[in-house]
Amino acid sequence: MERRIGLWMYQNGGGEQIQEQLVSKLNERDISVVTNLDLGNAVAHDGSIFCNDQDMGSLDLFFSYNAGQQTPYQTYLYQTLSTIIPTINNYEAFELTEDKFKTAQLLKRHGINTPDYVVCNKKNIDNLKKHFHFWQGQAICKPINGWGGNGIIKLESERDLDLIYPYIVNQASPQLYLERIIENDFTDYRVDIVDDQFIACYGRKAAEGSWKTNVTSGGNVIQREAPPEVIELALKAARITGLEIAGVDIIYDIEHQKYVVLEVNGIPAFATPEQEKMGINFNAKKVQCIVDLIDRKTRKQSHRSNIVSTNSNVPTDTVFTDFA
Repeated sequence: MERRIGLWMYQNGGGEQIQEQLVSKLNERDISVVTNLDLGNAVAHDGSIFCNDQDMGSLDLFFSYNAGQQTPYQTYLYQTLSTIIPTINNYEAFELTEDKFKTAQLLKRHGINTPDYVVCNKKNIDNLKKHFHFWQGQAICKPINGWGGNGIIKLESERDLDLIYPYIVNQASPQLYLERIIENDFTDYRVDIVDDQFIACYGRKAAEGSWKTNVTSGGNVIQREAPPEVIELALKAARITGLEIAGVDIIYDIEHQKYVVLEVNGIPAFATPEQEKMGINFNAKKVQCIVDLIDRKTRKQSHRSNIVSTNSNVPTDTVFTDFA
């Protein structure tokens, strides 16, 4: 029986070409691909989810890879779909890493170096000020979700906290998340992981006068080799979060002389055509590893479907015991 998967891939920045490569290599393995399945356009009824007239539950797997166009509705149906068929990334890990606090909390509990942080009710400013004093009056205020450096504010005194507090109180989120500022050289490592394999590393450097390394915030992509310690740290972080595909952001803490995981991203971008011209050439390896991952997962799913189909002819009062 032919395997068939659904795909929602970003189209800008070389995404269309990446999609073509994925589809071609999957087809070589007798896996057909239904593209452009944006769950934001999907409708659910009578126990099924339909997107562009495609019954999503009939697919062997759904691969969603479009951070820039995510919506709450799309994510809502993604969660539901993950209870019906396998998804990449799996929804549990995806949801976890969309939340900076929950990710940092989990990594800390597993002994991974992350920035010191505090999260509390946004109305409890006294608790925040206690940590502020402990951190010498400097911190980064972040939304617990989001990407690209959006909504991040650097606080350099208690007065800064007082100034932004009215803005914070009016936000929808009930909590406030602060991180201790880490002394660093305004560069980071972005380590790409697929299926517990190191794919590549590149760096990002903040623009002159800025402290944000995110490209969307003005940072520049640079070639950068990752030392073994950074690669191992990224692999551990990806394993702990459960992401099959991860982009782990790491910086070097100059004061404490150690590498620190800043974030774990569930939809790390491929290299753009411009970045490939710079010599950042990892797309082919990443595509191949994703194809291998999909191949393995859909074989398991197809095997389960065949067992269900075979057992459908067995009398309903027959009891099966799974010894796996």
